[in-house]
Parts: sequence; C-alpha cells; structure tokens
Amino acid sequence: MKILTLFTDAGEDRSGMNDSLWQRRKTAAVCLAALFIFAGKIGAQTATQPEEPAAAPESAAVTIFPHPDATRIFVAGQANSIFQAHGPFHSPYEGANSLLARGEYKVSLIGTLYTGVELLRNPAHHLEAIYDEESAGGRGISEALGLAGFTNLDVVRNPTLGPTPYMARVELHQTIGLSSKMVASERGPFSLATEVPERRVDLRFGKMSLPDHFDLNNIGSDSHLQFMNWAVDNNGTWDYAADTRGYTYAGIAEYDDKNWSARYGLALMPIVANGSDLDWNLHRASGQNMEVEWRHGLLGGLLNPDRKGVVRALSYVNHAHMGLYRAANNAFLRGIDKTPDVTQHESFGAVKYGFGLNAEQELTPSLRVFGRVGWNEGQHESFCYSEIDQTVELGADLAGTGWGRANDKIGLAFVSNAIKSDHRKYLALGGLGFLIGDGNLSYAREDIVEGYYTLHSWRGLFYALDAQFIDHPGYNQARGPVLVESVRIHVDF
Repeated sequence: MKILTLFTDAGEDRSGMNDSLWQRRKTAAVCLAALFIFAGKIGAQTATQPEEPAAAPESAAVTIFPHPDATRIFVAGQANSIFQAHGPFHSPYEGANSLLARGEYKVSLIGTLYTGVELLRNPAHHLEAIYDEESAGGRGISEALGLAGFTNLDVVRNPTLGPTPYMARVELHQTIGLSSKMVASERGPFSLATEVPERRVDLRFGKMSLPDHFDLNNIGSDSHLQFMNWAVDNNGTWDYAADTRGYTYAGIAEYDDKNWSARYGLALMPIVANGSDLDWNLHRASGQNMEVEWRHGLLGGLLNPDRKGVVRALSYVNHAHMGLYRAANNAFLRGIDKTPDVTQHESFGAVKYGFGLNAEQELTPSLRVFGRVGWNEGQHESFCYSEIDQTVELGADLAGTGWGRANDKIGLAFVSNAIKSDHRKYLALGGLGFLIGDGNLSYAREDIVEGYYTLHSWRGLFYALDAQFIDHPGYNQARGPVLVESVRIHVDF
C-alpha cells in the first residue's frame, strides 16, 4: 500500500513547477529501477551458480481444471481483469482525444471460452476445428484515448460495444506432414495435436486474430500474464488487419522445418479506420502479412548452445480506403477544410506497408531478454492498430525459481515510439486520429517504461502488480509525464 500511495503522489500536478516534474520522474525511476535491480541480483545469482538440472516445475499445466491430451475435444477458458489508475499530471491544454489529466481509474474484464475438436487425428494429416466465444467489458482509462502505446491491451477501442458475448474465432486448421520424423507439440487453444511432423505445412482458414500467429514473442506477447501495454506486447508499427476488437477473417499458410518457419497471411481489412465492419472485396481492400522465423541462439558459441533464441522478420502491405495526412494538412491550410480531417481524403488503392524485427534470447534457465524494432511508411492514416510509425523496444523477464516460486515472474521493458513528419503536422494543426489528438502538438517521442510482478497463487489463479511510466503521452512534450498503476487478476480454467 505504501508503494501504491507513493505512485499516486508521484502523479500529482503541482502547477507544472520544474521541481515537481523532476520529483515525479525521480519517484517513478526509483520504483522501476528497484524492480530491475532486484531482477538483476536474482539473475546474477542464477548465472553464477553451477549448472544443475532444472527444478521440477510447480505444475505441468497451471490451470484450475486438467486438460487431458488423449481426448479429441479441447475445452478451456480464462478470465482477466485489470484495474488501472493514474493521478493528475501536468497538462496546459487537452483535446478531444487526450489522456485525461485530472486523474482517473477504470476496470476492464475479458473472458474467453476456447473449444476445439480433432476431426482427423492422423499425425501426418491432422485436421481440427476451433471455436472461441468471448466477452470484453469494462473500460480503459480515458476510453482508450490519448496514448499511442496504450496501457491495457484487453480494452476494446469502442466502449459502446459493451460486454455482450461474441464469436472471437472460428477456423479450420490442417497440418500436412512432409517428413516421417515426429516432434512434440504443446497442446493449446490454437493447435490441439501433441505430436507433429518436423517438416510440415500448416493451413488455417476462418476468423482469427493475426497476432495469434505473427510477431509472437515468448517474453512480450501475453497481456494476461506478462506486460499490459500494447506497444510492448505487439510491434506498434504493425497496422495488422482487424476490426475494433482485434479480429478478422483470414487464411494463413505456414511451412515449418527443424530450425525455421515461413508464413503468409491474407486478411480482410475494416471498412473504416478502427471500424467494426470488414470489407469482403479483396480486390480493393486486403492485408497481406509475411514472416520468417529462425530458431537458433543469437550469440552462438558465446553462450551455452542449449540456450534458446529466436529471430522473426515481419513485413506487411495493407490495401484499404485510407487517407493521406499531407492531403488533409494541405486542404486545411488552403481553407478548404475547417479542421484537418484525414478521413475526408480517403481513396481506394491506398497502400500502407511496414517492416518489423522481433528477437528473444534465453541467458540463463530463468532469465530471458527480448526486443523489437518496427517501421512503417507513415504517410497514410493509422488504420487498424495504433498510431505508431517507428518503434524500438527492449525488455527482459525473470522466472521465480531463484526464490523458490517457479511460476512467478518479474518483467521490465522500455519502448520508444515515434511518428513521421506529415503525421506530426496533422496533429499540430488540430487533427484527430482514432487514438490521439490534443488539439495541438509540441512533438517528442512517446517513451514508456513498464515493470510487473506476476504472482502464482493457486493452480490457475494469478495476481500481478504493474507500473507504466509514460513520458510525452500522445507524442506531446507539453503534457505529462504520467504514471499508470495496475492490479491484475487472471484465472486459467
């Protein structure tokens, strides 16, 4: 409680005095540095101890109910609730899409029921059907506005949709074996087989979320047990095809070999930016996604060769009814438009593309590091995910084996986001994106530091404390910084 009180005090606005700004930054830096130092000490102890066989995990599957592998049917579920709050922060002005400076708190709740059935259990030619039902309720701080790297990935960006259950995923998954050698596979909601050919082709068709299969990272992809910020858990520059809830209809083809994989996905784009309806005409609107994955230690002989490492290179090309920031800026400056509005300058045939790199490396049996970099062309409007044109991310996590809690985890990450010149000018002139827009802009990169501790309580029950320090929210150095504090409860059934 003392720590939470200190966090709240650090967010108070004391009339924008320089000493107050310094005090808020110092307080947040001390708290997050303490988290990092603690992780470093435990990691150092683990690294200097002689190599021994790893201790047995607390549970092979940390869930309330067991999920047997022998049955053709898979049923599981999870619920995730996040309480987030921030105190008042320095803000000489606000716009329609600003993070509210007065201080606030909100609670989100998302629950998912995962089901699947193996239609064909031949290991060389495996076929399964997947169906998931979901409910997303509650709200995000400032209605999920005001930040490019928003603090809660569970929040639906259109709060008017409400908690009514909806179909999240429905897909067919076909595995075609290309070799007789079989390798173990972890059974889960997106793949039910426990053994698959080492060389194979995977085909998926139906409704899905593209981050289920692209840009995955074992350290920074799970907002339910790891980081919460959506610029940490996904590459913020990847404007992946999705409706406002994060789902689309797509087809994915993937080739897997011993040490590498390659995948391609073609998906439906929304009709309007951050929209709920998808455009089914692939001739005029589509999202194409390509990724190559190399599973090999990043540092080669400098580390134990058994230390796992992965590098993923991602690219995407979106075709949609998108607008140009420069056209909106020029129309406003010439007096054609009363306010800059990129949606008034949309046209079919617009192309938005980008690239990303995603890497992770195990340093010790308990300590792992990861990073992402991303870039997109930034001239066309941000359409599906977030308003980020460039991103750099570094982070690490540490399992609790060093203090006798194998299923606990501590994590720390830093991400810095940026936008291109036309996008900056659009916001400075008073334009609004679907996430940010203060009515003015004194530009600076949006920098975020996030730290968390996840505590395993019992079977599938987890609790977490999380702190996110955000400098220049919405790329505006005239506002902030702000410290967002979170408490998370997670249950796996």
